Amino acid sequence: MKPSLIVIVGPTAVGKTEVSIQLAVRLGGEIVSADSRLFYRGMDIGTAKPTAEERALIPHHLIDVVEPDGICSLAVFQKMAADAIADIHARQRLPFLVGGTGQYVHAVTHGWTPPATAPNDLLRAALEEQVNSNGFKWLHHRLAILDPAAAQAIDPRNVRRTIRALEVIFSTGRRFSDQRGKGESPYRLMLIGLIRPRAKLYARVDARIESMFASGLLDEVCGLLAHGYSPDLPTMSAIGYRECAAVLRGEMSVEEAKVQMRRLTRVFVRRQANWFKQEDASIHWFDAGQNNLEEIEKRVRAFLS
Repeated sequence: MKPSLIVIVGPTAVGKTEVSIQLAVRLGGEIVSADSRLFYRGMDIGTAKPTAEERALIPHHLIDVVEPDGICSLAVFQKMAADAIADIHARQRLPFLVGGTGQYVHAVTHGWTPPATAPNDLLRAALEEQVNSNGFKWLHHRLAILDPAAAQAIDPRNVRRTIRALEVIFSTGRRFSDQRGKGESPYRLMLIGLIRPRAKLYARVDARIESMFASGLLDEVCGLLAHGYSPDLPTMSAIGYRECAAVLRGEMSVEEAKVQMRRLTRVFVRRQANWFKQEDASIHWFDAGQNNLEEIEKRVRAFLS
């Protein structure tokens, strides 16, 4: 029998951290993060990482594994996640794969392999120049024209991934999304999706943004810049970090930054929700605001038995 893997997905701020920790406590589990924002050290407040107290309750894997100027590619993440899951099983514990980054989740659960197209430095430089001249939204729109499925899966602010998708398309003459290899899952999967009514989810997003600033998000970004991390790094394009860098340069007020973060997070939430609903009909969905923990636990125990 394939090893079991419990997967918990859902949009930002829905409550994945709370539910996954409570389930892991009850079921003897450990958590493997599939949220690409949590990989980077020193980026804690703006990514809403689990707190030190939460991580003390349950072991968490693939958090703080790369410096902000490093790159954790999909292929590297796949290898690290597979190793972490195997280690958890070897210690007779139950692995929970938890995150809102759809491609990273599916890379593990569906055995994805990224296109093998070799890097083309000249093409990348030309695409980067287009970003400098026209902006990241313009480049992402070009991707949407050529490969709507790839554009739907890639955040427009993630310039590195947008460029990689276009690089593969221009190098091969085929859509990036069509070249994604997919094999049989190496795991016996139980997929749990968490949702909330959109208005309630947006209210949680707004409260989280206020809490981030109250907890020192501006100081966190200031510290990253002081350590020499450029505001132009791909990691610094994450929602909250670019806006705070603009505040620190005097280009935006704190209130303007909050408004921008709320708007961008709403767009991101919709993209996440659409991704999971379109990509995997086998997810068991639960309203995270309805105290469904007992029912979710019951479902998981039935699956494991």
